[in-house]
Amino acid sequence: MKTIDVLATGKLMPLVMEQLEANFTLHHLPAEGRDAFLAEVGPRIRGVAMGGHAKVDGAFMGKLPKLEIVANFGVGYDSVDAKWAGEHKIVVTNTPDVLTEEVADTALGLLLMTARDLSRSERYLRAGLWEKQGPFPLSTSTLRDKTVGILALGRIGKAIATRCEAFGLKIVYHGRSPQKDVPYRYYASLVEMAKDVDILISVAPGGPDTFHIVDAEVLRALGPAGILVNIGRGSVVDEGALISALQNKVIHSAGLDVFEHEPHVPSELMAMDHVVLLPHVGSGSVHTRRLMGQLMVDNLTSWFAGKGPLTPVSETPWPR
Repeated sequence: MKTIDVLATGKLMPLVMEQLEANFTLHHLPAEGRDAFLAEVGPRIRGVAMGGHAKVDGAFMGKLPKLEIVANFGVGYDSVDAKWAGEHKIVVTNTPDVLTEEVADTALGLLLMTARDLSRSERYLRAGLWEKQGPFPLSTSTLRDKTVGILALGRIGKAIATRCEAFGLKIVYHGRSPQKDVPYRYYASLVEMAKDVDILISVAPGGPDTFHIVDAEVLRALGPAGILVNIGRGSVVDEGALISALQNKVIHSAGLDVFEHEPHVPSELMAMDHVVLLPHVGSGSVHTRRLMGQLMVDNLTSWFAGKGPLTPVSETPWPR
């Protein structure tokens, strides 16, 4: 495979880089002079290894006439125009399953931190206020007798639901269509579900179909005691509407691991002490990132060994 040219679009973990360099002729997309670089190297590239925040759209892939496969690092692949790739018989892969449990754990941790004011209480202790001012104020929200609405009940959504059930929470969900193999109530309308739940957990992927679907109307429906947790993609939530809802007590609080314009986090969110903010760490353990990186490499090596992709996305025309 050493004669096969593969392009890395950004920084990749050492485990991935070492294997790609050992197995392929690896090229690195430069920060500047990309047009000249692609004009020279592009005609030889047969595979792309996604790294960093590069957008691999139709215009980009069109400069790689021999491109066969785009291997995405992560389960979400909204940085790749998978529809365009599918129409041009280019395979796109992602890294599902290996990160499911880690992200679900993070979602529950984020929910607990938000519902029980755990982040704020730790800051209270570290500031010496427990000793100076007495006990931290009682949290005004709880998980007792609450209903959780899950937006996008895929692999990760189901893993979150299992954990929520263990906490004694009632589960309902919204998605494109009802699923026959789950015992939870389905809502065809996200607004109607938001009206009936206490906690809304979004696991929805990014892209035009989900852009800002958690908007001002959904937040009003969630109500003044409602909690929003977003562990999916920042673009799913209208960040401006969320800031307004939090400032005006339209909802109680929010726990966010993802943001609309990462790594930028609006100063308005940073200023609110009752909001829990994490720097997109859902799958961020060494254990899980190694598994994700290995699956990314395995997709490339399997493809170029003539065995097909291991985890093609739904837009990929496979099997052919």
